Amino acid sequence: MVSRPPKVLIVVQNLPLPGDRRVWLECQALVAAGVQVSAITPAGPGDPAYQLLEGVHLYKYPPPSASSGALSFVREFAYCWLQTLRLAVRVKRERGFRVLQACNPPDTFWALALLLRPLGVRFVFDQHDLCPEVYDSRFGASGSRALRRVLLWLERRTYRTAHQVIVTNDSYREVALARGDVPEHRVTVVRTGPDGRAMRAGAPAPARRQGKAHLAAYLGVMGPQDGVDVLVRAIDHFVHVLGRKDTHFALMGSGDAWQEVRDLVTALDLDEHVSMPGRVSDEELYETLSTADVGLSPDPPGPLNDVSTMNKTMEYMAFGLPVVCFDLKETRISAGDAGVYVAGGSVPDYARAVADLLDDPEQRRERGAVGRRRVEDVLDWEHQSPAYVGVLQQALGDDPTGARPAVAARVA
Repeated sequence: MVSRPPKVLIVVQNLPLPGDRRVWLECQALVAAGVQVSAITPAGPGDPAYQLLEGVHLYKYPPPSASSGALSFVREFAYCWLQTLRLAVRVKRERGFRVLQACNPPDTFWALALLLRPLGVRFVFDQHDLCPEVYDSRFGASGSRALRRVLLWLERRTYRTAHQVIVTNDSYREVALARGDVPEHRVTVVRTGPDGRAMRAGAPAPARRQGKAHLAAYLGVMGPQDGVDVLVRAIDHFVHVLGRKDTHFALMGSGDAWQEVRDLVTALDLDEHVSMPGRVSDEELYETLSTADVGLSPDPPGPLNDVSTMNKTMEYMAFGLPVVCFDLKETRISAGDAGVYVAGGSVPDYARAVADLLDDPEQRRERGAVGRRRVEDVLDWEHQSPAYVGVLQQALGDDPTGARPAVAARVA
């Protein structure tokens, strides 16, 4: 008799798949381990409602309409939760699954896990963000204190419902242990490492510099907490105060703040120096990062960013780029000597750090080489994936000893 493969359903709301590179690497790791993987995700432009892609069964729903304000959180969460419930019922009927893995934000899928628990489904919480701190970063003092308490309650319910919790760094692990009261043996750190085999420098494409001597690149989501507006103000200082006209800035990515940032570029008379193509193809991404001189991580200091791991920082490092960033705890842990750190969130200091690095090709080479070695030796997904697969195998019951999953490579 041919045994049936173990089956997992992965739920992600933040980005369409395969655009969420961490979740896609997780999917591929499970497929390589012989697991049947289904995933529910918002649809990107032109995506079909169902697709079998690289061994993963993708079920997609139309994304919620764009909106702003605190109540938009509630509307978006409710809409996506109901769409996910609808598709989870379909996946359960068509393919089945023994483990539900929910990737946050939001922290609402614990309720789906409870509905599925009588059917023998176990729940793994893959925590990518601290939702209360995301809310603080977006709305600050103007946000509703009552809604923030709701977010803390949802986070606690998610922690308590999960059979296993995956976190992206040791700072998040401490939150799970302290604020979530999760037993230590149920929390595993799996860092978001880049795929160093795919993400590596290739032949430069000089046209990406758009006639300038230098190219500086930003890659990532553009939300209120990501500091892309701070970066644009630093570019304004770079161009109009320092008088630097020799650099093109490619800001790749999309998000809630994209239009606001786009309008700021025009208002500051920076259209000649800044391009904002939105989400780009892998080909354009790889060409741009293979041509760039500097990677830009402008995430400003704050309660969320200080303890969060910035994927873009490690992706720049995979391409051998030095990184200009603000001095954040987890960013320094990830980047080490590949980073140039700006204290205090100063916009003029950030602009000067970019200018100084562009004027020092030897420092760029040294820091870029350090970053690439760090990816190869520690941060690469191949060093993290065994711990991730171990968590899922334990949840699936494939590890009858109940032993803790393999420990991912620690970052020194």
